[in-house]
Amino acid sequence: MSSIHPTAIVETGAKIGDGVSIGPYSIVGPDVELADGVELMSHTVVWGQTTVGAKTRIFPFSSIGHQPQDLKFKGEKSRLIIGENTVIREHVTMNPGTDGGGLVTRIGDNCLFMIGAHVAHDCQIGDNVILVNNATLAGHVSIEEWAIIGGLSAVHQFVRIGKHAMIGGKTGVAEDVIPYGSVIGNRARLSGLNIIGLKRRNFSREDIHILRKAYRLIFAEEGTLAERIQDVAELFPDTEPVRDILDFITADSSRSICQPKMKDGA
Repeated sequence: MSSIHPTAIVETGAKIGDGVSIGPYSIVGPDVELADGVELMSHTVVWGQTTVGAKTRIFPFSSIGHQPQDLKFKGEKSRLIIGENTVIREHVTMNPGTDGGGLVTRIGDNCLFMIGAHVAHDCQIGDNVILVNNATLAGHVSIEEWAIIGGLSAVHQFVRIGKHAMIGGKTGVAEDVIPYGSVIGNRARLSGLNIIGLKRRNFSREDIHILRKAYRLIFAEEGTLAERIQDVAELFPDTEPVRDILDFITADSSRSICQPKMKDGA
């Protein structure tokens, strides 16, 4: 059975799964769906056409599913879909999509959003992503699985963050970040690979060694980027992490690729 505190407001039409817990003074809108085992702490608001996956936990003073902070939004029916086993801490804000971005904001499974994190309209976030305290995403941002966005950092609209990437604290990210990359600074520059994250996720020493070689070749100063990508593809045709980076770089994107600082400081 579900547990709903007497002071909570659950609007008619809301779909509440088995074993859901809704704490004191929380509000659940009429178009909300809470899957089995969802837990809303006290003083949480879940509104709009929002779906929350099983066993996800939402902490006090979070605002989930209210209309986007976008002047072009005209009240179109759009969705916020949150995956399973995700933790949303205090004061987190998440907005649904807009007509200009596919009408859906999507959050993966097993994610962690620390205090004050913000996910704007039309963001697409993969599984096992972490947003540290007060990290903010502008609209249309794409974050692949296992990426970590450091505290007080900000990601520009339409930017892509590759899988297993690490964004350092207080970093402004205005360009796409390759998978496995580590960036820091204002504006962000690649500072290498996210080696600590790769080791924590049990990547083999051989794969890490090959990734180091590929990284140095891709971002060398000789030749064009297209020529270097071709060289790396021919040198390491069977290494999946290298292929992840090459596919990411060559995919269509409205943003340029974040690169290391050159020796002359540029």
